[in-house]
Amino acid sequence: MNIFDYMQKYDYEQLVFCQDENSGLKAIICIHDTTLGPALGGTRMWPYKSEEEAIVDVLRLARGMTYKNAAAGLNIGGGKAVIIGDPRKDKSEELFRAFGRYIQGLNGRYITAEDVGTTVADMDMIHLETDFVTGVSPAFGSSGNPSPVTAYGVYRGMKAAAKLAFGSDDLSGRVVAVQGVGNVAYNLCRHLHEEGAHLIVTDINEENVNRAVEDFGAKAVGVNEIFSVDCDIFSPCALGAIINDDTIPLLKAKVIAGAANNQLKEERHGDMIHEMGIIYAPDYVINAGGVINVADELQGYNRERALKKVETIYDNILKVFEIAERDGVPSYKAADRMAEERIASVAKSRNTFLRNGKTVYHR
Repeated sequence: MNIFDYMQKYDYEQLVFCQDENSGLKAIICIHDTTLGPALGGTRMWPYKSEEEAIVDVLRLARGMTYKNAAAGLNIGGGKAVIIGDPRKDKSEELFRAFGRYIQGLNGRYITAEDVGTTVADMDMIHLETDFVTGVSPAFGSSGNPSPVTAYGVYRGMKAAAKLAFGSDDLSGRVVAVQGVGNVAYNLCRHLHEEGAHLIVTDINEENVNRAVEDFGAKAVGVNEIFSVDCDIFSPCALGAIINDDTIPLLKAKVIAGAANNQLKEERHGDMIHEMGIIYAPDYVINAGGVINVADELQGYNRERALKKVETIYDNILKVFEIAERDGVPSYKAADRMAEERIASVAKSRNTFLRNGKTVYHR
């Protein structure tokens, strides 16, 4: 790929390559957009097959964080980092401290957090070298496990989608099919159970399923059955790309609202479910509770304040649907427009000046 052409096409700001011979560190930090504030996004550690694969992933992830953070109403931009390596065997204090020094060198333009393959303990080691890290141990003022907060945001967003689909956001008596019952989805199921919803669950991990059955009276089905069950709401909370050519014809739900990232395999699948009349709560809007929570750490973490901000996911989902109605587009496109409109508005109000009679925009 021609990196500069790609960066120019999608308006990236910075791509930083980091290496440390002593620790074996090979990392890439990508800052997509800082119009709204410093770029915040997690560090992923993964055994990429090639350097190009790592570059493509970090570019994609960083741009996604710009949209997620903007749509969530946060005053932060979008960025991401990847470390090339196997998280099961390549971690060391030297590696993460070396990486922390590179983050420190960016002087606050990028703030990191956990992601796939990294943990709170890893963030603690990064924190030895820089303050520009969130998701560290609670002893350092962190918010702790983000799963319950992410789940609460999904729950709030699901209620908003139900309001549009059914005329009421009351989920009591509604049948919700939950695909994947990991940490986030388990907490989501707890909220739904407390409101009186009926749960149908599946997971590749039998222990996760059994826990939901025992604690919430959920009905268990096979991993391939979950798509075709009779339900009001389908909640993808496991793998991405789960809304695709194979699964869409099976769906009987009126609403799709879940915690999984990148639920649409391709954009055209968003068009397909829109044409079918299915209400889709865009994933990066509904699952933003985690990043809202860690972003609060930048002010000195206050759980009550963070949860109050997470509650606004309800309003953000309704706003997405308003834009979709206004512009006559599917909700996944409306979510992008909501984020883009906010970034453009802030850029114009904060960074516009006149030069030789022409309006020029600067970050």
